[in-house]
Amino acid sequence: MTDRKTELADNLARVEERISSACAAAGRARDEVTLIVVTKIYPASDVRLLAELGVRHVAENRDQDAAPKAAECADLPLTWHFVGQLQTNKVRSVVSYADVVHSVDRDRLVTALSAAAVRAGRELDCLIQVALDAESGERGDRGGVAPDGVAALADGLAAAEGLRPAGLMTVAPLAGPFAGRPRAAFDRLLEISTGMRAAHPAANMVSAGMSADLDDAVAAGATHVRVGSAVLGVRPRLG
Repeated sequence: MTDRKTELADNLARVEERISSACAAAGRARDEVTLIVVTKIYPASDVRLLAELGVRHVAENRDQDAAPKAAECADLPLTWHFVGQLQTNKVRSVVSYADVVHSVDRDRLVTALSAAAVRAGRELDCLIQVALDAESGERGDRGGVAPDGVAALADGLAAAEGLRPAGLMTVAPLAGPFAGRPRAAFDRLLEISTGMRAAHPAANMVSAGMSADLDDAVAAGATHVRVGSAVLGVRPRLG
């Protein structure tokens, strides 16, 4: 193997051990948790190496990084996730490659995603991003809808052509009552998820946890963890 492939394989093995250990401690089966590797500033060549190493779910948080990378890797058996804050002017591009959007947080975005999905002839899984630092009716600084806005947004997704309400996503908040308490934040997300599934039983994805706090997310019941630096390493953005 190349040096880079060896590095990625070693990092993946360490992350896999963390997920497996967290599942065992929580009494969960390992196959209940899907690893999504967030490739961000890393090149398409890394995505190819990850695919060779068995990764099947990759994510991006910026369309300008994601679109060319997804096009270059279109031959690979990958599921593409978009996990960043999404502006409506980027929706048409994102719908062209993303299989799952994790950051739905407003009605206007639902409308734009639906129109783009219908135009592209695609069905898109959508997660509602929950801002656990947001007050009633507000959006969080890092995107997301306040918990009391989830039900209405889920109903909107269910009614939108070309979209499916697939579950919830959150980022451990930096402010508010859950700041510095990722496990408590993820437990709260699971409570909200239970309420959402009462109306939308198929919306069972819970996307929570990143490199620093994936263990807490697995313990709380997350179905998907989004891991970047623990797999790919840390390096400054060029340019």
